[in-house]
Amino acid sequence: MDDADRAPVVLVTGAARRVGAAIARRLHRDGARICVHYRAGADDARRLVAELERQRSGSAHCVAADLLDLGAIDRLVSSCLARFGRLDGLVNNASSFFPTAIGATDAHAWDDLVGSNLRAPFFLSQAAAEALTASRGAIVNIVDIHAERPLAGYPVYSVAKAGLAGLTRALALELAPEVRVNGVSPGAIVWPEDGQFPPDERDRIIATSLLKRVGSPQDVADVVAFLMFEAPYVTGQILAVDGGRSAYL
Repeated sequence: MDDADRAPVVLVTGAARRVGAAIARRLHRDGARICVHYRAGADDARRLVAELERQRSGSAHCVAADLLDLGAIDRLVSSCLARFGRLDGLVNNASSFFPTAIGATDAHAWDDLVGSNLRAPFFLSQAAAEALTASRGAIVNIVDIHAERPLAGYPVYSVAKAGLAGLTRALALELAPEVRVNGVSPGAIVWPEDGQFPPDERDRIIATSLLKRVGSPQDVADVVAFLMFEAPYVTGQILAVDGGRSAYL
């Protein structure tokens, strides 16, 4: 077995763009082989894999899956194992995010938000547990500062992320001592591309952070890499990456 075959393998969900792509690049820079999951962004995912492959041949693989489909979740994990023969890490990053007004929220919105932010991370972790136990691997969940302090107008999203925070701690208990499970809780990192936050609201949010600026996807990626590879005695923890906003939000 050569060194390439010993390199850790990490599955990153929602990895084609934005924060997920930054996480994939950062873990790859640390020597990991990356399974790039995507749902609809096939072109972005393939470009990312091609970029990583140019840096190290045989180090990246992309897989399409709708994480609301439990059968697709099992196939996603199986595809990564078939390609690389092992799994050392799982980053549950994929997420839906949109407002849900009380009195106007239907079951489809509930299923989408809870499905992507809570149900999928649970079933992905379950599907990956055997392989992660064998490799003494790690799971990192991308939570949100609004898991503890709900965001007005987004009750279902806030509830789903609160569940993910609880799941992080529960999985740390259930999968110990072989598998570490931690979370990263971002604040204002990149704004939604659909205009959910108008400029005045963005300014207000920045003003409520101690560092008075928006963070970058790299800020999140660096903390994910720390928890994945450099924190062997850390489990069951959720680290805020929010410019200090949650200190007094």
